[in-house]
Amino acid sequence: MGGFLLSADFVFLSRKIYFSSAHRYHIESWSADKNLAVFGACNNPYGHGHNYELEVTVLGPVNEDTGMVINLTDLDLILKEKIMNPLDHKHLNHEVPYFKDRVPTTENIILFCWEELAPCFSHPLSLYKLKLYENPELFVEYYGDNTPSV
Repeated sequence: MGGFLLSADFVFLSRKIYFSSAHRYHIESWSADKNLAVFGACNNPYGHGHNYELEVTVLGPVNEDTGMVINLTDLDLILKEKIMNPLDHKHLNHEVPYFKDRVPTTENIILFCWEELAPCFSHPLSLYKLKLYENPELFVEYYGDNTPSV
């Protein structure tokens, strides 16, 4: 695991949040036919939406005084500011600058979430993994520098 030296007092803590966003899969430089062929119904000119579920996992030592890896109130504030505020009830193509030149696929949304969240945690607490569900049958996972060896 990249950069982590785990010890017995390190714990993984996960929190789930839920947000709803609309988007359209479309590449401006492509023809209408090519966009439709590649993206199918996801290329609907009016967009479509999903109710996303994001699982955020942090890794850190248990604080001897509080018994916590991170105070959930603090984690919830980070998630609200960095994920909920920019993504919830937004049309990603039009309202989130990150997706101005990126197709807002589930894969790109999780990369956005990682870029927003990773700097919020400082040693020894780290963002370990994100898991984003677009629906119960489709999800992506991202580990950043913590990608397990395959």
